[in-house]
Amino acid sequence: MTGQVWTTMDFNKRGIQSDFARVPNSTDSSAYGWVPVPMLCFNGGEGPTVLLTAGTHGDEYEGQIVLRRIVRELADTRLRGRVIMLPALNQPAVVAGRRNSPLDGGNLNRVFPGNPRGTVTEQIAHFVVKTLFPLADYVIDLHSGGSSLDYLPVAFAHRGRNQEQAQRIETLLEHFAAPNTVLTDGRGGGGDTTLYASAAAHGLAALTTELGGGTGLSQRGAAIGEAGVRRVLRHLGVAPELPAPEPESRRELRMLPPETTVYALEDGLFEPLIEVGQVVRAGDVAGYMHQIGSPLTSPAELRVNSDGIVIYRRFPVLSKAGDALIGLAAPI
Repeated sequence: MTGQVWTTMDFNKRGIQSDFARVPNSTDSSAYGWVPVPMLCFNGGEGPTVLLTAGTHGDEYEGQIVLRRIVRELADTRLRGRVIMLPALNQPAVVAGRRNSPLDGGNLNRVFPGNPRGTVTEQIAHFVVKTLFPLADYVIDLHSGGSSLDYLPVAFAHRGRNQEQAQRIETLLEHFAAPNTVLTDGRGGGGDTTLYASAAAHGLAALTTELGGGTGLSQRGAAIGEAGVRRVLRHLGVAPELPAPEPESRRELRMLPPETTVYALEDGLFEPLIEVGQVVRAGDVAGYMHQIGSPLTSPAELRVNSDGIVIYRRFPVLSKAGDALIGLAAPI
């Protein structure tokens, strides 16, 4: 046990185990209670360990469904190595269907490496870093755009800190084979406070994904995520008999800097005119922002200020000043 989070799971035991990471949470109604974070371990003996996580943000469903699709098949598959799976990593946010935890407002993908004496969210991050990372060789954290963003299906990875790590990361990206791949230095987004950035900082080969978005489920995004996980487990030899489709072509992109993002500069109703995946040119009209209380006022025109590919677009129409509306990437 590291910090206050504990589990009865023996990660070295052969076979299949199901338990929780128990996160202490003293409340008015439960003085000595704990928050359950579901955890599975499939141990087939000698071989690499792959850590699979989803539900880091509770309103992102593609990854959660992917891991639930695979779990029963792993139980019936011969393994050479170990798979540790947490399909609802931020369990309080998953139950609430929210990006952030309703217990402490914490965004789990913004608090790594965590705090052993901190909030529930910080303690979950600390458990991942101090207990699970030392067991793992490879990490896949499945995300999508959630309720606020529609996202181009993409796999992200931080650049390796040395040639050996860089090669393992490239192998992971190659066999996950998302339609789009981005190597990032972490500028923008969560920087070095995300799960996959923290994993890379600990010398692991790690990737994260965006698999569509919206308030429902993208079957295309889930299919991309499932196929990618299957290919990785098969290629690494962890599950050599696991069926997996052949990869399609993948495109390498680079994120354009935050200065090229189209933001809302006022509250209003966002009317987008461009689609995710669309190629745009500097000066193109991206949409309009309509003032809610002034229907006679002409809407503000929103233009992109750089050539690029729309990698994400805000999903809700109702927007506030500071909301990211459109993000851009460019081919390499």
